[in-house]
Amino acid sequence: MSLRVGEIISFERTFTNEEVELFTKVSGDEGIHHMTPDEKGRLVVQGLLTATLPTKVGGEHNVLARQMDFVFLRPVYTEDTIVCEVKIEQYEKQENQRTTIAASFTCRNQHGKEVLNGHFAGVIL
Repeated sequence: MSLRVGEIISFERTFTNEEVELFTKVSGDEGIHHMTPDEKGRLVVQGLLTATLPTKVGGEHNVLARQMDFVFLRPVYTEDTIVCEVKIEQYEKQENQRTTIAASFTCRNQHGKEVLNGHFAGVIL
């Protein structure tokens, strides 16, 4: 499937306590805020787990990332529903038959507050 410059891909995800616990084990990011629930029973989602949202687009389109920039703006908690919008900024076939891609992204919580933004670039395999 070919992407187009200007195309916006949108999807949402709600992180669970179980996902944070698993990511804690895999990543070793054992900050107390990832392991101790708040008064509402929520955990703070690791920034890099939140950053898997825009990488979903790369995975679906066989992108080999060369550059990824993330700006973490506010915490994400389990039970938050995050909407991620990825905008294709560049998508072009090169002389070597590889296709380069660059995109920007914004992630907002269920209250419309921006929690993460950034860019990624790479090649399509």
